[in-house]
Amino acid sequence: MISVADAYRHVLATAHPLPPETLPLAAAVGRVLRQDLVADRDFPPYNRVTMDGIALNYSALQAGQTVFPIERTQLAGAVPTPLANPQAAIEIMTGAALPPGTDTIIRYEDLDFSDAPRRATVRVAPPRAGHNVHAQGSDQLAGIRLLAAGVVLSPAEIAVAATVGAATVAVTRRPRVAVVSTGDEIVPVEATPLPHQIRRSNALMLQAALATDGCESIVFHFDDDLASLKAGLPPLLAQFDAVLLSGGVSKGQADFLPQALRESDVTEIFHRVAQRPGQPFWFGQRPGGATVFALPGNPVATFAGYYRYVRGWLRQVQGQLIDEQYFAQLTSPVDFKPALSYFLAVRLENAPDGRLLAHPTPTAGSGDLAGLLAADGLLELGPDQTHFAAGSAWPVWRFRG
Repeated sequence: MISVADAYRHVLATAHPLPPETLPLAAAVGRVLRQDLVADRDFPPYNRVTMDGIALNYSALQAGQTVFPIERTQLAGAVPTPLANPQAAIEIMTGAALPPGTDTIIRYEDLDFSDAPRRATVRVAPPRAGHNVHAQGSDQLAGIRLLAAGVVLSPAEIAVAATVGAATVAVTRRPRVAVVSTGDEIVPVEATPLPHQIRRSNALMLQAALATDGCESIVFHFDDDLASLKAGLPPLLAQFDAVLLSGGVSKGQADFLPQALRESDVTEIFHRVAQRPGQPFWFGQRPGGATVFALPGNPVATFAGYYRYVRGWLRQVQGQLIDEQYFAQLTSPVDFKPALSYFLAVRLENAPDGRLLAHPTPTAGSGDLAGLLAADGLLELGPDQTHFAAGSAWPVWRFRG
């Protein structure tokens, strides 16, 4: 039996980036970028006006002039033409390019206007030249890398990519995952179970989690029958990037999965991790084929296995830059005696002082699926102590929010 940390290292060692594909930018939100994007011109690309008002030459104000005849009006998007008279001004709108011969913008709120002819009287003079002008290249210079490969394309990244003209982008193709439930007691969701049966909730949970992590998945089911497993698993191992199984990996007389996987040419990397819940976790890889996560069938154990191990693997195969680990502080003490890593269901709260607080929401064991409804994540308590004091901070694996 290996530690959680060692198990995770083994998991990530099998995660190699999937090939890229090219998508239209509008279809790439949520995908992992597989190319660097650089600024094709300065940000902003011209001296940009940031207020509606008038553009003038600051030297006229320094000379004591306060009334300025309006030569013309310039809207955003118009080609800037020079100020003909250095003692005049151009009425101008936000977003317009600063006209040659001007260097300062005075906003409407600091002006009075008269007509016939149109003139602007300055009531509040700006403190310096360049006021209300967003200078060309002051944000970023042409050639600077703006987005690095590995970033997830959120709306902010989409906007930047559009600004540099990336009509198409290279992104990682979506991982293809087979979700497999096992067990004679499992029936379809739409069925009415007999008293000794349960519906396939774990498979639907895993498929939902995979969807939020950018994967394509298909659900399969096998009964607790060695021949059925040996016949059904090889096609999945050949067609999918990963196979996620739930149940059939412990020491029961009908737990045939480890044998079926080995006889399907899957190399066992580890079986059993020093953790609760989820100790019987089996992990392996078929040479040239799928990576296999065989998770225990109890719902909380399945949750722990997915969010502690599978999600990190999926991020790495998509080429995503791994997020920093989050930590949360216990709000009440917890005692746990076995020398195992303990995944404690917790409700998370952001305190006004910036701390992330973890309120324990104990479940009635690893089979208490409904007990997870009050939780936002799993706090990973270390195996080297039995008492966990209020205020101590531990890694947290979020499955909500």
